Amino acid sequence: MQDQFENELVHEQNHDTRSGSGASEEPSPERRKFLSRIGWGSLAAFAGINSYAFLRFFFPRVLFEPPSKFKVGFPSDYPPGIVNSQYKREFGTWIIRLPDGRFFAMESKCTHLGCTPNWMESQKKFKCPCHGSGYYITGLNFEGPAPRPMDRFKISIADDGQLQVDKTIKYPGIPGRESNEVYPQSLLKV
Repeated sequence: MQDQFENELVHEQNHDTRSGSGASEEPSPERRKFLSRIGWGSLAAFAGINSYAFLRFFFPRVLFEPPSKFKVGFPSDYPPGIVNSQYKREFGTWIIRLPDGRFFAMESKCTHLGCTPNWMESQKKFKCPCHGSGYYITGLNFEGPAPRPMDRFKISIADDGQLQVDKTIKYPGIPGRESNEVYPQSLLKV
């Protein structure tokens, strides 16, 4: 009996030294497999994201902008003294026919901070909704913080008889000067 008691005591001591005081047992194979999968999965995700970013670098980012030359219809489509806002959203341009029949194309951008003014038909002026800049039908600034008149684009008659605007040729407004006088070439007489 005493031999049996000593064997149990030795067995308990061996068990205590293997586990150590406060040391945890080895993780189970399922837990080890789960943690291994998490680690390899994280590494694969990291490598995949970096590979995508590396390959994306070789493809240019292209901006699809509207063409710089475009046709806006026939002169007979525009009655005298009217501001046509049809091309304001797509091309950033107003087509204006003055009461004397001359045409010009004006950029729909305020010269203060680049906002888009609105044509106020009842008041016969362009008014910027952000800071209150005001412009006459010719683009000359007369109120608000705008430092100069609005810019114009070249307008001409295309081969098929339509009006054509060329945004690559720009006539910038000069402070305190009427663009009709400064840039007579920006006006088209039909």
